[in-house]
Amino acid sequence: MNNEPEFEAVLSPHRSLGRLGFVLLMSITTVITAVHMVIFARVGAWPVFAFFGLDLALLFGAFWLSYRSGRMREFIRLSRTDLSIRKVFPSGRSVDHQFNPFWTRFNIARHEEIGITDMRVSSRGQQTEVGSFLNPDDKESFATAFQRALATIKKR
Repeated sequence: MNNEPEFEAVLSPHRSLGRLGFVLLMSITTVITAVHMVIFARVGAWPVFAFFGLDLALLFGAFWLSYRSGRMREFIRLSRTDLSIRKVFPSGRSVDHQFNPFWTRFNIARHEEIGITDMRVSSRGQQTEVGSFLNPDDKESFATAFQRALATIKKR
């Protein structure tokens, strides 16, 4: 039997701020914060000095967590005999899901104003969420392409 993929997709979260933008933003923020820290330290307002440092550390931590979560990946491969979904988490741990395409259902939940809120692949008591981190336009695009590919496989 032919096991060549009919459909393949790699899903990953979008990050609007690239590495250069991050370096520039953090550099400017650090300089501005350091200037303010020096001003407040000179007038003896040590608690304010400490809070400026804490704010900078929290901002850096938030970006670190955001970029870390951006390493999430989902690899979807659909062939005539197999549907495999591999989820690779930011920690590097991965989880594989295997489905028979002929028994598989692709379920989509929609909200009137938001669009797609949930996409799930299910078959024989197993299910997994797909593309939860995608923006609404990417969810629509993926859902359309995946539904079409799954329907094509089932018709043959």
